Amino acid sequence: MGEPKYASSLLQNLFGNGDENIRRLEEITGVHVALRDGEIILDGASPEAVAGAEDTIRGLVHLCDTGWTIDPAMVQYVAGLSKDGTLDRLTELDHAVVATSFRGRQVRCRTLGQHAYVTDMKNHTLTFAIGPAGTGKTYLAMAMAVSALKNRQVERIVLTRPAVEAGEKLGFLPGDLNQKVDPYLRPLFDAMFELLGTETSLRYQEKGIIEVAPLAYMRGRTLSDAFIILDEAQNTTREQMKMFLTRMGFRSKIVVTGDPSQVDLPRDKRSGLDDAVAVLEGVKDIAISRLTASDVVRHELVQAIVRAYEAHETGGRGA
Repeated sequence: MGEPKYASSLLQNLFGNGDENIRRLEEITGVHVALRDGEIILDGASPEAVAGAEDTIRGLVHLCDTGWTIDPAMVQYVAGLSKDGTLDRLTELDHAVVATSFRGRQVRCRTLGQHAYVTDMKNHTLTFAIGPAGTGKTYLAMAMAVSALKNRQVERIVLTRPAVEAGEKLGFLPGDLNQKVDPYLRPLFDAMFELLGTETSLRYQEKGIIEVAPLAYMRGRTLSDAFIILDEAQNTTREQMKMFLTRMGFRSKIVVTGDPSQVDLPRDKRSGLDDAVAVLEGVKDIAISRLTASDVVRHELVQAIVRAYEAHETGGRGA
């Protein structure tokens, strides 16, 4: 790169364990990256490739300077921004802290799509988050709910999901009602325990500050002063979605998350999520936040899997 010499701590973060981050950058750009006396040297087949790798490294260095821990998924994301010519927007993530976990770990938006999603939740009473697995839809909604509770913007958190998964019925599962619904609500519990800690989460549940229940339990209620999350909403029917959305009371926020590509309803039932988005898009104080494969923050292979399925389904529809 021909300029500055970087501190060893920054280089360790930038290169990653076993140089995994730089190896990923080399795979993406086709540029060889070497380190000499704290200076990064780039060697590539074309000036364009070297320029792209240099821009990506500058973006990653900026993230290092603002407290990020770099991993291969982040390298791929920043390289994508460089390729699209939107690398200058990376500064939007500088202060994108959503909440702090009970262990003191900052929960941050890792992509511009996630940042837009969090902004929608802050600025709207009802937000729909639509996107593939791994985009942080549920976790970021939980982080916003916990932050609102801590800041006394709401008095309680209500978490719910439809109990429809992969063709199974509650009646066939062993145990009492709580044991039957637990597998369906487990992702919500996992996020809650990570953000608040198990002890605090269980205490809040005992006091009714946090309620976790199947969607059927929402009927006939009015939920005021609450942050309400409906997860896996693609598995609601039109009637269930309408029932849920009309539970909103005063001083409440609702976040509805779902992945339209993973509907487990019978073939003759239209997803309530698809229906609600079609009916409500454009209504004041309602946001539709669409996340994509670029916003996947799990293992980099998840992003490739999501893109492969999208390409296959698009090709199938075209045929």
